[in-house]
Amino acid sequence: MAGVGGKREGAGRKPGVPNKLSGDVRAMILGALEGAGGQAYLQRQADENPGAFMTLLGKVLPTQLTGADGRSLTLHVVTGVPREEE
Repeated sequence: MAGVGGKREGAGRKPGVPNKLSGDVRAMILGALEGAGGQAYLQRQADENPGAFMTLLGKVLPTQLTGADGRSLTLHVVTGVPREEE
């Protein structure tokens, strides 16, 4: 019997069940990171490839950050690249 959107009822994963492929890919990525040197590797990437590293941060950090008691949060990113004074 067809359900919402023409999909068969009961087909696919039950709600809340994680996608096995996503979990497997995540495990492979974390294994590769460990093999490359873990935190030391990421630090090198932050130093040598700050643009790519900042893109990574944008993907893994929560979309909204707050400080203690819901106050605003100040984030200082040190890249080692000198900036012109404003």
